[in-house]
Amino acid sequence: WYRNKENKWQHSNEAGQILLSGLFNNFFLIALWVLIYAVYHYIEKNRNNQIDKLKLEAVVKSLELKTIKSHINPHFIFNALNSIRALVDENPPRARTAITELSNILRSSLQVEKQETVTLSQELDIVNDYLALEQMRFEERLKVELYIDRATLNEPVPPMMLQTLVENAIKHGISKQEAGGKIEIHALYVGNTFELNVVNTGNLLLSKNEDNKGFGIKATQDRLGLLFQNHARFEIREIENNKVESKIIMPKTF
Repeated sequence: WYRNKENKWQHSNEAGQILLSGLFNNFFLIALWVLIYAVYHYIEKNRNNQIDKLKLEAVVKSLELKTIKSHINPHFIFNALNSIRALVDENPPRARTAITELSNILRSSLQVEKQETVTLSQELDIVNDYLALEQMRFEERLKVELYIDRATLNEPVPPMMLQTLVENAIKHGISKQEAGGKIEIHALYVGNTFELNVVNTGNLLLSKNEDNKGFGIKATQDRLGLLFQNHARFEIREIENNKVESKIIMPKTF
């Protein structure tokens, strides 16, 4: 109802339709705004949850890596110090060199928490120091051969990982052989992958039965899983002539 120009009451369906249309439009706009608001907050909440989840995973990953990388075999340090003590009177220059080699290894282990990777060249320096100290103990019972493709020297590798495999090879392989044995270290490209191989005299069955396959093997598997997910893997197998091969396969970067 409304008053016409003659000031008389008159009924009109058109006015009602206009009113209903206005109410419907207002309701639609309000509903659309509420929907957009709800969707925005839903997306924002999920985004924040995802960020929190990623932060938590990063913290867990960091703690796991620190736990894994903080392991230094105390028996190696004990044996190295005993060897150095024996050299102090017999061969003072070699004793001084051995102290430097041991300090390099300890310094590197302290720096591990600050770096996820180092170059293969840097890792080989630590491995050479480690092997030099072990050769004081094993003397002629330990032979070492390196087969390193020079093109791989700048490849990034997890710090102390190769050293851990070499340490594991000596502990579970060479030291179990009465006549000692040989360690071979290979670094090469195979297609689009970068491989690090450690071959040592020994028997895989003996290694598997000790220390739950050894901390070195488990640490290597865990670190590769955390750093590279499904893009890197670790293999260990027994090969011919009483030898064990430990192989790390990583993506090629250079």
